[in-house]
Order: sequence, then structure tokens, then C-alpha cells
Amino acid sequence: MKFIKSVIQEMHDVTWPNAYQLRKDASSVIGLSVFFVAFFALVDWLVQLFLALFQ
Repeated sequence: MKFIKSVIQEMHDVTWPNAYQLRKDASSVIGLSVFFVAFFALVDWLVQLFLALFQ
């Protein structure tokens, strides 16, 4: 029971993000994910082209 009380107390002490901060953070995560997908797709394509030269 002591554990549950401490969890509840900790949840009251947490600073939750507002809507603006949540949108900002979510858009950063989505933007970086799209960037890395494009980057690794480009690198993969270039490596395939390079390896195709030796076949």
C-alpha cells in the first residue's frame, strides 16, 4: 500500500506538458523520423548501386 501511495504522490508532482509543447515535441519526433527514413533509404540505394558495379 505504501508503494501505491508514493506512486500517486509522484504523479501529482509530475509537470505535464501543455498542448503547444506536446505538438512541438511530437512534430520534432515525426520530422526526425521522416528525415532518418529518407537518409537511410538514400544510403541503401547508393550502396546497392555501388555493389551492382561489381557484379
